[in-house]
Amino acid sequence: MKKNNMVAMILAGGRGSRLFDLTKKVAKPAVHFGGKYRIIDFALSNCANSHISTVGVLVQYESILLSSYSARSSTWGLDSKGGGVYVLSPREKDETGLGLYNGTADAIYQNLDFLDQEEAEYVLVLSGDHIYKMNYEKMLQKHIESKAEATIAVIEVPMKEASRFGIMNTDKTDRIVEFEEKPKEPKSNLASMGVYIFNYRTLRRYLKDDAKNSESAHDFGKTIIPAYLNDGLKLQAYRFKGYWKDVGTIDSLWEANMDLLKDNSGLDLFDPSWKIYTDDASATPQCIGNKAKLNNAFITQGAVINGEVNHSVIFSGARIEEGAKVTEGVIMNDAVVGKNAKLTRCLVADGIRIPEGMVLGKKNSDEILLVSKALIAKVGENHE
Repeated sequence: MKKNNMVAMILAGGRGSRLFDLTKKVAKPAVHFGGKYRIIDFALSNCANSHISTVGVLVQYESILLSSYSARSSTWGLDSKGGGVYVLSPREKDETGLGLYNGTADAIYQNLDFLDQEEAEYVLVLSGDHIYKMNYEKMLQKHIESKAEATIAVIEVPMKEASRFGIMNTDKTDRIVEFEEKPKEPKSNLASMGVYIFNYRTLRRYLKDDAKNSESAHDFGKTIIPAYLNDGLKLQAYRFKGYWKDVGTIDSLWEANMDLLKDNSGLDLFDPSWKIYTDDASATPQCIGNKAKLNNAFITQGAVINGEVNHSVIFSGARIEEGAKVTEGVIMNDAVVGKNAKLTRCLVADGIRIPEGMVLGKKNSDEILLVSKALIAKVGENHE
């Protein structure tokens, strides 16, 4: 067995129902982000930059596109000898014959043979739907130094928002003494990032025991972590200082794209020391501001701008036609904003065509408007 052999397992099978039309035919980790990227690029790039050679991507919902995309190991430099990206589908089937992962812990359990084959010493469990840059090698180093059975990455969130997250309560050494899932009255603001490092031999035993329990939720947060704590195993918190966002809603996905326009957000796609790799390497992102008809805009190469763009992110292949105006918008791949159309605080899905003169969205709206084919049809009918 190789010293410190850590295998990454990316949980990428979520339905992503809160992204509505964006995930009707595409798995959430495969949704586009930031002009030319897909959300899963961040987890895969973090693995590559952290010198992790073996990565399993656990797929389920709408997996065809995500599977073919993730399997291109060379895109992220993960095609080294003895390593690569492995797409792992469910082995168990439901009553309809479809493959099914019954929770995050069950997803890893169904792939114990893969981890055995790779002679894993440590298992890094990740979510495929978060935007962040993180050095997992440093986290592993802290895990080993602390002699923990499991280490959980945490980030400080505003106390008023802590009840939305799984919260870790720690002692003075950052040993986790209690885990609370979305507590009404949180005792701390250390939120779980959904990034775990486990000693594999111990995890393997707990996953096997959990699989035998028909009453279990088979979930890391709900069953495995509490079981570790109940048995007195050492769990350590790893404090992450940097940008991190769960983009599981339309508002949060829009916010993360808007963060690309801020100098101090911590989300830098141009950092040569920590590249975010993607399959679309030719469409280099470029930030343009204060030019004719453009004001603080993030425009991806391949977009065509003939209208006015204010504080917005325009993806590759998108077109803003003459007389159109986009304000605080995210215009995704190959979408077209027709002549004289006006969009405010909108997220326009891939390939959507906004008819000429259509007005969508409102200034200072509390919610971001998702522009889909259904919405375009509905607005059009109301104006006939």
